[in-house]
Amino acid sequence: MWKCEQVIGGALDVEEAAALYRASTLAERRPVADTGRFTRMLADANLVVVARDEDGRLIGIARSMTDGAYATYLSDLAVDAAYQGKGVGRDLIRATREAAPQAKLILLSAPAAVDYYPHIGFTAHNSAWTMDGPSTAS
Repeated sequence: MWKCEQVIGGALDVEEAAALYRASTLAERRPVADTGRFTRMLADANLVVVARDEDGRLIGIARSMTDGAYATYLSDLAVDAAYQGKGVGRDLIRATREAAPQAKLILLSAPAAVDYYPHIGFTAHNSAWTMDGPSTAS
């Protein structure tokens, strides 16, 4: 079993969070190896919900930005592969919605998860746009 709770992202152990991102495969699409940038990602998110197993091990995270009234952008939903398909992601999303109940929940799906989100109540939106940030390579 697991427990979900809202936390301060900057209080998370960065190495523990990075290990979770790797165990979930989300590290393939996030700058986890850039410790400074990854630390800022955790610290600057204003809505972070984690799931921990009965031993206190971090098994999931939902990292979001929200105004609490209109929009919540769920930028990362990471669940350890050993716990995927058991309801951890659904619980993280539920806790995220409870933290900002009036806000619309918005996310961009990882390619491998596009079939997951409609299954749990999300609706596809065909006019989302993204613009990459400047390169961080030296």
